[in-house]
Amino acid sequence: MTVLYKLETFEGPLDLLLHLIDKAEIDIQDIPVSEITEQYMAYLHNMQELELEVTSEFLVMAATLLSIKSKLLLPKPPVIEMDEFDFYEEDDMDPRAELIAKLIEYRKYKGIARHLHEKEFERSHIYSKEAEDLSAYMPLVEENPVQGLHISDLISAFQKALSKAVKRTSYARIQRDEISVKDRIRQVMDTLEQAGTGGRVLFSKLLHEEMERHEIVVTFLAILELMKMKQILCYQEKLFEDIVLEWRGEERIDGLSEAEIDY
Repeated sequence: MTVLYKLETFEGPLDLLLHLIDKAEIDIQDIPVSEITEQYMAYLHNMQELELEVTSEFLVMAATLLSIKSKLLLPKPPVIEMDEFDFYEEDDMDPRAELIAKLIEYRKYKGIARHLHEKEFERSHIYSKEAEDLSAYMPLVEENPVQGLHISDLISAFQKALSKAVKRTSYARIQRDEISVKDRIRQVMDTLEQAGTGGRVLFSKLLHEEMERHEIVVTFLAILELMKMKQILCYQEKLFEDIVLEWRGEERIDGLSEAEIDY
């Protein structure tokens, strides 16, 4: 017949002692050291039979229990009689006091550890996720565009709007002096006639800083018309130099054809 031994595991000698006290339903403040020592030694003996490693702290506690047991078996010291009180010698102190204090403190921390373990177990059944942005589901509240404004501010803004509206209704007519291509051709021909350099003049001499854009355009058109009528020749002495206008007609054309130049 096979005999199976099952020993509980303990975290230390105090854990083992507390287990033996709770199992025997003993008051921790009044520990029967003799009984607890026998149960403690029996547990260590079972560990040795099963060839389990017995750590030094278990052996130290066994020695402590045997020492307490031996002190309890010794007779009490004699009483010193005095006038009003009876005193025992200084050694008359419960040898279990230090061990009881350690067991009470250990029980307190063990209870806290058990409570935290239960909380951890409860929390392990709760699954959570990161918070989502729910702003898209929030009701849209339109802001008041005139919030914080006084009635005087609105009146001032209204008066400014009215003054701008009055300015928009006022207008001015601008008349521009226009020159035709035909007139500009005559002016170019006069310039060539007055040049006195063999009928040559630089293109830059026909332009000046005060000329407007439409006058410059008309000048270009007049030169192109004179080239078309083969009255002038345009060339450059070198690349990117000023254009030279040279008169090629034998005599001045005073009467220009309206059909050819109608702008």
